[in-house]
Amino acid sequence: MDSSASNVDILCVIAGQDDSQGLSIKGELEEYYENEIHHGRLYPNFDTVVDKELVYKGKADKRTNYYTITARGRRELEDRREWEDQYVGELPSSSE
Repeated sequence: MDSSASNVDILCVIAGQDDSQGLSIKGELEEYYENEIHHGRLYPNFDTVVDKELVYKGKADKRTNYYTITARGRRELEDRREWEDQYVGELPSSSE
């Protein structure tokens, strides 16, 4: 799990859910990557996006955190999408 790419993936998952909990985000990423993601690799990435103020981290209970994308995080995703569109645009459909 590459840290900068996975941070964008984390933002995407959190943006698509309300008050995402760590385990639900982990499950979505594991489904996407088709691979198990270990807590020791994932949670430092959560800390990074929180430290960069891209995501807000709250407490659901004593053991469970939830994550919500911030306005800054949304702007980062929008900027990323514009940058990708600049190079990729709309991909042609595969007829092979």
